[in-house]
Amino acid sequence: MTRRAVVIGAGLAGMLAAAALSTSADEVIVLERDELPEGPAHRKGLPQGRHSHVLMAGGLAAMEEVVPGVSMRKQLLAAGAHELSLGRDMVALTSEGWFRRWQDEGPRLIACSRALLDWVVRVAVAADPRVVIRRGRAVGLLGGAGRVSGVRVAAEGADEYDLVADLVVDASGRGSRVVHWLAGLGVTGVRERTVDTGLVNATRVYRAPEGAERFPMTVVQADPYASRPGRSGMILPIEGGRWMVSLGGTRGGEPPADPEGFLRYALDLPHPVVGRLIARAEPLTDVHLSRSTRNDRRYLEKVRDWPEGLVVLGDALATFNPAYGQGMTVAALGARVLRRELAGGGVRAAGLARRVQRGAARPVDAAWAAAVGQDVWYPGTRGARPGLGDRVVTGFARRLTRAATGSHGAAAALWDVTSLSAGPARLLHPTTLLAVLNGPLLPPLPGPPLTREERRLVETAG
Repeated sequence: MTRRAVVIGAGLAGMLAAAALSTSADEVIVLERDELPEGPAHRKGLPQGRHSHVLMAGGLAAMEEVVPGVSMRKQLLAAGAHELSLGRDMVALTSEGWFRRWQDEGPRLIACSRALLDWVVRVAVAADPRVVIRRGRAVGLLGGAGRVSGVRVAAEGADEYDLVADLVVDASGRGSRVVHWLAGLGVTGVRERTVDTGLVNATRVYRAPEGAERFPMTVVQADPYASRPGRSGMILPIEGGRWMVSLGGTRGGEPPADPEGFLRYALDLPHPVVGRLIARAEPLTDVHLSRSTRNDRRYLEKVRDWPEGLVVLGDALATFNPAYGQGMTVAALGARVLRRELAGGGVRAAGLARRVQRGAARPVDAAWAAAVGQDVWYPGTRGARPGLGDRVVTGFARRLTRAATGSHGAAAALWDVTSLSAGPARLLHPTTLLAVLNGPLLPPLPGPPLTREERRLVETAG
């Protein structure tokens, strides 16, 4: 009897889930409501697709494990993506000062457009003959409260039909209807939470000036603790000799959509380095705005009687403020949980769905705590206010960040956790606690840690 799995959504989370399932199912059908581009191009169903994305080290490691027989790192680099070291290839101003650049490279990340990353992953996964991408829109779940047995599908120009499956993975993104569908099966009581800073992202792509194609990733972070709207800016080197420049502002400090206002906003950040670099760079696109930036979470792992045959991953499970760059990595980690659990008994194993849902919640927990732990401090944030626990955690986080501006030990711990290469327990290791206690061992930097040539490029551009 054919073992069939159905994945709802052909985005990153869906294709990685399909790759994980291909090791255990005879047939994996990926349902996608939108027409997919033939190459690395923006697609309609991805609100944040035109903005800066990074794949953290933890996500890349998970992706390498999930996609069998393919090095996703090599595929992405061959397609033009950049591999950057958090310790060497990043210039960053934090709320506690400038980070140094260390000889020790630290965890690496992949920088490219979201369109390129999705396309490379989709091509690699779809090369498996067991994976089939089918145009269609899931409109409901089949089965009952105890077991999901497939999906109801609406296809353009055709009648709705039932698609029976041993396992259904909902990776349909932040617009998922899974809570409504579960209620229709008699599964209720799903707890949901939203924390919204009102962040607006504004992004424009530029041609990197001659000689600046490998300029380090440059970030002016928002300050959650300044009792005013957060304002940030970022230059991300992407494929094709281009810079993707993203500005962000929380409620009351939103960036504008017009080109002149975009540049003024960048120059008026707590440090003007981003604005100076783009002042004379050639723009290649208009300014694109997005407001789909809330932290949303569905606590599906806590549902008492979770049905067999259904798993929810990616943005359908939780979304995060994109300023922290965690979404793609959390999706990859969730797919890895699915693959590892499948290895224990396949798509028909008893209790598989509950085990995967609980396992996928662990990286969500870490990313949620990091994002919401900062977002609660912005004025105008809706859905949460800082409590006593937040104040204690924030006090430690600020001391760690301050120490990381002048202590390699503290910086290494921060890199490991922010890249999701290690869990929060890394912060409680004795060496980390000692580094926090000692504080920065070097004096604060008066400005961005640039090489002579990089500084020349900034001065020439400005």
